[in-house]
Amino acid sequence: MYESIRAPVEDDFEAVNQFVIDQLYSNVSLVESIGHYIVAAGGKRMRPVLVLLSSRACDIDNDDHLPMAGVIEFIHTATLLHDDVVDMSTLRRGRPTANSQWNNPSSVLVGDFIYSRAFQILVSLQNMRIMQIMADTTNRIAEGEVLQLLNKHNVEVSEADYMRVIHNKTAILFEAAAQCGAILAGAGEHIEDALRRFGLHVGTAFQLIDDVLDYEGDSEKLGKNIGDDLAEGKPTLPLIYAMQHGSETDASLIAGSLKTGGLESLEKIIAVVQESGGLSYTRKLAQEQAEKAIACLEALPESSYRTALDSMARFSIERVS
Repeated sequence: MYESIRAPVEDDFEAVNQFVIDQLYSNVSLVESIGHYIVAAGGKRMRPVLVLLSSRACDIDNDDHLPMAGVIEFIHTATLLHDDVVDMSTLRRGRPTANSQWNNPSSVLVGDFIYSRAFQILVSLQNMRIMQIMADTTNRIAEGEVLQLLNKHNVEVSEADYMRVIHNKTAILFEAAAQCGAILAGAGEHIEDALRRFGLHVGTAFQLIDDVLDYEGDSEKLGKNIGDDLAEGKPTLPLIYAMQHGSETDASLIAGSLKTGGLESLEKIIAVVQESGGLSYTRKLAQEQAEKAIACLEALPESSYRTALDSMARFSIERVS
C-alpha cells in the first residue's frame, strides 16, 4: 500500500530526497557524517510525502512544496536525534542509533544543526504564515517531549495525559505538513482546515499504532527493539488501559515494571495487555482517527492525490512496521 501512496508524487519525492542531501552540507565533517547517516537510514518519509500530496491535491503551480517537504523531514530528523539521546535508544530503523554510533553530545549538536538548517530553508520561502506555523509546531513538539519525559515512570498518567503527549510529540508535525502544503498551493480556508485536520488525525492514528507495535510487532520489521517503551518507563495507552481494566495483580505488575524500566516481565506484560484488551482498545481509537481523517478528504476534489491521501489514512492503521 505504501507504494500506491507515494506513486502520484514519485518525481517530487525523488527531488525532495536530493534536496535533503544537498542541504546537509557543512564545513564541519562530523555534521555531514551524522546527518547523512541518519538520512540514509531511510524510513517511509510519511511527513514530507504528506506535504507533497496535500499541495498537489490543491493544484500547486510552483515548486515551493519541495523545500517545504525538506523542512518537515529535517525537523523530524532532528527530533529523532534528540529522542534517541533522551531515551538512550540503541536501534533506529534497523541500524545503531547515531548516539550509539558516535556519542550523545554529537547527536544533540547535529540535531541542533539540522533544526536550524530547516529554518534557514523556511526563510527562503518568504511566507510569514508558514514561518509562524512551523515556529509554533516546533515549540509544541519540544513541549511534548518534556511532557513525555515528566510522565516517565509515572503510573498515574491518564488517557487524556497520553493523548496530549502524542498530539504535541507526533501528530502536530503531520498537521503542519498537510496544512502548509495547502497554504503553499493557495487553497481556500475550508480546504486548508480540512487538510490540517486530516494531518492531525493521521498523525494520531500513526502514533497509536506505533505504541501497539511496541507490544506485538516484529523487531526486525520495526527496526527497533520490542518493549522499548516499557524499558524507558513510558506509560503508553496499551499499558494505561491494561492497568485500569486488568486485575490488581496485573496492574501491579505493569506499575512495577514502569517504575523500574525493567524488561524482566516483558512476556507477561505482553500477555496482560493482550488479554485486558489494551491493544484492541488502542487499535480501535486508531481506527476512529483514520475514519475521521478520511472524512476530511470530502472537502477535496477527486484526484489521484486525494486517493493517495485516503490510502495514507488506511495505511496508518494497517502497517506492521
